[in-house]
Amino acid sequence: MMAQKDKAVAGLTKGIEGLFKKNKVTYVKGFGKFASPSEVSVDLIDGGSTVVKGKNIIIATGSDVKSLPGITIDEKKIVSSTGALCLSEIPKKLVVIGAGYIGLEMGSVWNRLGSEVTVVEFAPDIVPSMDGEVRKQFQRMLEKQKMKFMLKTKVVGVDTSGDGVKLTLEPAAGGEQSILEADIVLVSAGRTPYTAGLGLDAIFYAIGDAIPGPMLAHKAEEDGVACVEFIAGKEGHVDYDTVPGVVYTHPEVASVGKTEEQVKAEGIAYRVGKFPLLANSRAKAIDDAEGIVKVVADKETDKILGVHIMAPNAGEIIHEAVLALQYGASSEDVARTCHAHPTVSEALKEACLQTFSKAIHI
Repeated sequence: MMAQKDKAVAGLTKGIEGLFKKNKVTYVKGFGKFASPSEVSVDLIDGGSTVVKGKNIIIATGSDVKSLPGITIDEKKIVSSTGALCLSEIPKKLVVIGAGYIGLEMGSVWNRLGSEVTVVEFAPDIVPSMDGEVRKQFQRMLEKQKMKFMLKTKVVGVDTSGDGVKLTLEPAAGGEQSILEADIVLVSAGRTPYTAGLGLDAIFYAIGDAIPGPMLAHKAEEDGVACVEFIAGKEGHVDYDTVPGVVYTHPEVASVGKTEEQVKAEGIAYRVGKFPLLANSRAKAIDDAEGIVKVVADKETDKILGVHIMAPNAGEIIHEAVLALQYGASSEDVARTCHAHPTVSEALKEACLQTFSKAIHI
């Protein structure tokens, strides 16, 4: 499995280098920082240094793991998501600090490989940005897969002196402490822009994780295209309201647009349509029918405001919803669009039918 992962990463990296050569992009490997608004000083990986000059310079340095007080990541016993992808053996007990996208993804992977996974989260809920109803079903599904959750809990101490790791925990509101032991601890409490030491007072353009917005590769790609279009004197555009988010667990959870909670808080009159995967032919046929599709639409205009999917390959299905939101489609528009049968995508059509009228197959 690890060999396949390394092969995929190497192939994709070489592919990017190939695109650089094809488009006559000079690839300088090293750590750069601004020497002036038009100059970047680079300490080269192979030794020495150089200065790269440019009329326009874009910061695209990504993000780094957000550290927690008193917890030192050594990528051995206490790891980041990078270290969690490089473990030499399957840990018997894995503790994940943080119940966001990355923590649940990594926890889900090692859980399916046989680890006993416990997720410790300071907040009262997992993935706080997720639609509340879908979130509850998602957590139940993960618990059914034997993942354990300790919510409203904080880590106040770490002991790595023995063979494993001992975490001292206490309720977020304060109270009696307890000890949780693990072979490996994954710190996944968020990410922070990687901008230290870059001399940012000299820059003019930045994209991706270095600026506000969701820290997602596809959002960064859109930022990059728009930024270069602006530099070239053209019209750049990124619609941050239609950036999809995907949790790559099994099943996956994908969403775009507003949650029901957000719509309610904004005082918008709305309707909700839901369709369970238990009623979807393809999901039943492949014996993978745990999940739901939920659509939130404006009550007066029927315009789709948000779509939330928990299903196998939800990260693929969500793009139909992204297009719908991008072009201002109504739930009836999607419901009246022919979908191939049998496909899991039919669940979105049925949820839209349920939103403006009534689903056929429930």
